[in-house]
Amino acid sequence: MTDASPSSATPDHGQIPAYAAQLNTPQKEAVLTTEGPVLMLAGAGTGKTAALTARLAHLVAMRKAWPSEILCVTFTNKAAREMRERVGRHIGDAVEGMPWLGTFHSIAAKMLRRHAELVGLKSNYTIIDTDDQLRLLKQLIRDQEVDEKRWPPRMLAGLLDRWKNRGLNPADLDAAENEAYANGLGQKFYQLYQDRLKELNACDFGDLLLHVLNIFRTHREVLNQYRQRFKYILVDEYQDTNAVQYLWLRLLAQERKNICVVGDDDQSIYSWRGAEVANILRFERDFPGAKVVKLEQNYRSTPQILAAASGLIDANSERLGKTLWTEIPNGDKVRVIGVWDAPEEARRVGEEIERLEREGAPLDEIAILVRAQYQTREFEDRFIQIGLNYRIIGGFRFYERAEIRDALAYLRVIAQPQDDLAFERIYNQPKRGLGAKTLEKMFQYSRASGLPLAAASLQLADSDELPKRAANTIGTLMRDFLRWREMEPQVTPSELLRTVLDESGYSAMLEAERSTEAAGRVENLSELARAMEEYESLGDFLEHVSLVMDNESRSDGEKVTIMTMHGAKGLEFNNVFLPGWEEGVFPSQRSLDEGGLASLEEERRLAYVAITRAKRRCTILHAANRRIYGQWNSSIPSRFVEELPDEFVDRETTMTGGASLWRANWSEEADPFAHVSKSRSDARGPGWQRALSTGYDTRQSVVKEPRRSAASFAARPRSDIALGSRVFHDKFGYGTVMAQEGNKLEINFEQAGTKRVIDSFVTLAD
Repeated sequence: MTDASPSSATPDHGQIPAYAAQLNTPQKEAVLTTEGPVLMLAGAGTGKTAALTARLAHLVAMRKAWPSEILCVTFTNKAAREMRERVGRHIGDAVEGMPWLGTFHSIAAKMLRRHAELVGLKSNYTIIDTDDQLRLLKQLIRDQEVDEKRWPPRMLAGLLDRWKNRGLNPADLDAAENEAYANGLGQKFYQLYQDRLKELNACDFGDLLLHVLNIFRTHREVLNQYRQRFKYILVDEYQDTNAVQYLWLRLLAQERKNICVVGDDDQSIYSWRGAEVANILRFERDFPGAKVVKLEQNYRSTPQILAAASGLIDANSERLGKTLWTEIPNGDKVRVIGVWDAPEEARRVGEEIERLEREGAPLDEIAILVRAQYQTREFEDRFIQIGLNYRIIGGFRFYERAEIRDALAYLRVIAQPQDDLAFERIYNQPKRGLGAKTLEKMFQYSRASGLPLAAASLQLADSDELPKRAANTIGTLMRDFLRWREMEPQVTPSELLRTVLDESGYSAMLEAERSTEAAGRVENLSELARAMEEYESLGDFLEHVSLVMDNESRSDGEKVTIMTMHGAKGLEFNNVFLPGWEEGVFPSQRSLDEGGLASLEEERRLAYVAITRAKRRCTILHAANRRIYGQWNSSIPSRFVEELPDEFVDRETTMTGGASLWRANWSEEADPFAHVSKSRSDARGPGWQRALSTGYDTRQSVVKEPRRSAASFAARPRSDIALGSRVFHDKFGYGTVMAQEGNKLEINFEQAGTKRVIDSFVTLAD
């Protein structure tokens, strides 16, 4: 097989193969223009996957290259599988001979296996996961005697990922990057980390592309091998490439220049992952003479939705430009609804969904797309009240997120000290130095004594069974729980939660991480505290959580989809609701503070993506008041609302009358849970033992179970042990009982001296 002649750059439209017959004119042009650089600028819903797979099939069918001579890169394994299946339908078994169709990381890993020795590795190297990486970084930080709380491993891991995404080696870091960690130790830790990985014959995911890029740069013969091998290069979602991916591709494509990239600059929304929209914007400069084919016919949305989205994205300055159009008949205009606050927003969306359901709309074709994860909580709670099935896609449900489960576990132990599952979750969270052996000892004594885990831990802390440090730590924790339990009837549930998070050290733990993920967890906990303000007692709130969790366990029937805008990219729904379009929420204030104008344009691209997920109806909502970080804030509509062209938008507001109107519309009929008692239980008494007989069991049912009395938990002494008895203890050896108080013994051990132990841990000596 020989390379195609330059004349084939002009497609022959006289003979249209079957796999291109159903394509529109620009799609066919992108498929049949085989030679030279091609930018397929594909707008939302314009059939870019169909065009890309048809182009791949065409290259093989027309014998432009053997399947093994084509490099086709995707961003996800799912996209790679889908492309392989589609191409297989066109060219049959030939698709099995395409070893270079896959994700960036899978292809780079294959290359690195062949040339690992060039970067100091063996071909059987290991790819470590995030947990392994964090453990390794923790070791390095401790070895260098750096304060782990001030400079946490997760922060360093984030910096390493950022540097590798930008194609930077340790020696490439400038002064600012070096100062980003441990006051000027960034470069040192990067180098130590890379050296340690080589000792382990390992690399992380960021290394896969960076190592191959380094090989291409320093070993020209290897680069030339791949340049000769790959006659054609195809790249999907080019707008999402980061710097190292861009550099890797550019090196491979520079000789033949037969590279076709598919993407949409208006859908570049992943800068926080390292994606650089500039890569697609400068494609024509990187490859002079590149042919740009614009796919503008949309097969998804109505003209009104497309016009509204196009009018919005026109406000961005950094874009290549295109105009989406469709042959789909006219539909409803985009609706913009102003409401009083977030609870009314959730009620309004719920009412609209119920109306659509009555009209026959499937719930599976309805989606709520939010800017931030914490926004989902309001909708989850409301949908539980009205009995509307829903699912959370692309992330944890609000009450299933780790930080929320941790906070709820603290509250459950306060409400019901016999909740062993909750206590086990948080006894060492945040880290208190209580290891597996301590937990094993706690469980052992809990089973032997019949006491709940928390009560057993308290008794162990008052003995010599545990190391002194562990005993002191547990004793402090138990005193904290006692104080929080006594505080509970005197404060609101949200005040109690904030106190617990601060005094337990949980808030400080998240603040020390100083990462985007930690900031999101802080937001979620603030939203949890805000949610609790609607309940007068801790018990009422925990009952509500149980109802939510019970709903989430059901998997039958159709459900409304709730997800983030980022997670919705590539999906489509007949009906889309977009809540929270206020300044500070969307566009995100944090994004604006960190990235300025560039972040604003990315936020606008995210708005464009969100609107174009809708096929038939799109509804945008904004609230005049919203609670953020526990504080009421008067909100103004997002600038994106004002940028929507009026001729394609219906605007309405339900805010007239303000809060009084909102409260007047609230009734028991509207809220099926309004009859639930809000009285706070006063059945609290001082002391741990009395506290054991109170609380709520929310693990499986909202029905309060009969409580065991405090007397049933009293420590009973063993009848077979008396003063002067000779006993044996696994830890302290043989000794003589000198005193006895309940189930606690004072024993003079032959080797360890006098110790206080619990009677269930000793046996009578022969």
